[in-house]
Amino acid sequence: MDPHSAGDPRSTYDRIAAHFSKTREYAWPEVESFLDGRTATRALDIGCGNGRHVESLTEHAAAVVGVDLSRELLREAVDRAREREYADVASFVHGDAASLPIASDAVELAVYVATVHHLPSREARIRSLDELARVLTPGGTALVSTWSTAHDRFDRDEGFDTTVDWTLPGGETVPRYYHIYSPAEFETDLGESALEVVRFEVSSGNCYVTVTV
Repeated sequence: MDPHSAGDPRSTYDRIAAHFSKTREYAWPEVESFLDGRTATRALDIGCGNGRHVESLTEHAAAVVGVDLSRELLREAVDRAREREYADVASFVHGDAASLPIASDAVELAVYVATVHHLPSREARIRSLDELARVLTPGGTALVSTWSTAHDRFDRDEGFDTTVDWTLPGGETVPRYYHIYSPAEFETDLGESALEVVRFEVSSGNCYVTVTV
């Protein structure tokens, strides 16, 4: 299959949202480590999914916004916020990572994890990094992550496009587009953006980058 024929991320994640959300209960340890000791007035989660990292951000910021392209995942996120009683400090907005519906210089703290690799072109991926830079306040900090060729499941050194199937309870598989970055390639794209890299590391097959503006 041509990876680009897998369908757009919006329809893909709308289709699998309910099941996907059930498998995404807890925040990533790397996100928790990044947030440790950080505080902000306003924070942002780009590609928030079911809101698990929005929940973490509410412990570090007075107000948090989650943005996602999938309306069905946003419904899951709203339900989670209500059930766990942090809806008073969290809000959710439908939007594209490459064109964020967020004002410039609006947030001091952000996470953009497990999302950039779903954008279907290098241009869109770099534009999304520029959008993150735009919405961060001067001196603001964010964590960006992507799958990389360092993951055990990939036997490649160069970045490539692929699909990774999601299997629904009934056995139906839904292909999801990924661009699997090599660490060096991701460093290059970050260098093309308006972000400044503070820390770059590879952990469990993912690139984790702390950035600022």
